[in-house]
Amino acid sequence: MSGRAARVLHAGRVFAESLQKHKEGHKYHHGHALILSGPQHFTGASRLAARGALRIGAGLVTIGAEAAALPEHAAQLTSIMLSELPDAAALTEKLQDKRIIALCLGPGLGVDDRAKSLVEVAVRGDHAPYGVVLDADAITILSQEPDLFAALHDKCVLTPHAGEFARLFPDIAEKLAEPAIKGPAYSKVDATRDAAKRAGCVVLYKDADTVIADPQGRAAINSAHYERSAPWLATAGSGDVLAGFITGLLARGFGPMQAAETAAWLHVECALKFGPGLIAEDIPEQLPAVLSKLENRP
Repeated sequence: MSGRAARVLHAGRVFAESLQKHKEGHKYHHGHALILSGPQHFTGASRLAARGALRIGAGLVTIGAEAAALPEHAAQLTSIMLSELPDAAALTEKLQDKRIIALCLGPGLGVDDRAKSLVEVAVRGDHAPYGVVLDADAITILSQEPDLFAALHDKCVLTPHAGEFARLFPDIAEKLAEPAIKGPAYSKVDATRDAAKRAGCVVLYKDADTVIADPQGRAAINSAHYERSAPWLATAGSGDVLAGFITGLLARGFGPMQAAETAAWLHVECALKFGPGLIAEDIPEQLPAVLSKLENRP
């Protein structure tokens, strides 16, 4: 076996081991993730995120929602807990439970006053020990509220697609879109690094060539091209599942950069496992087979 092959196999085993659960642990050893829901009739995205967080190994996942939204969730959930969280005060009180290790805000959250107040608690509050994933509507809120953007901390993960990235970092997006007249060209890696430095947290810039960067300039590319091409991920809700994957890994103790990198890779692997016809609900259900394959590698 070549040295490179040996290193790849070793890396694969280390990766698989990092996703295993403690053999004698209980649910709180694997972290409690809290997913914030939007209002009644806009609850599906948060359930997708919650399912992703639970499947990737968080020991306990709770959806926090307004009272009117709770029956919608209860009608479709069994292993995911529910908590009435009507406003910022309720979230602040909920976060006194230090067993909560990770938050997810954005999928289906809305951009009304309640949503803005929840984002404010998440980014301004006493954020130890929890990490925060900010996706979708939460990113829109940050783009509209400079003071909240300035409050982002190093336990946050932003997960914009191209449109959201342009709203949040308009000057960086404009620079990236400029034609390269002379080299070296300003690349997506450069743009994501600059965005992460400005935000002070990990940024995962979604696409087939997903780029993840941290404020220190470390960057990774998760390519879904050639043999890893997964066009079936272009379906409504797949990004919500990705946000849930990251949240679940944060709950399990992964650092923000490692959680984003791992979640992005597993997201594509799940799509490849299922193949054509994939919808968002299918993505978390592929994880058991994907993780088993990793664990059984020689």
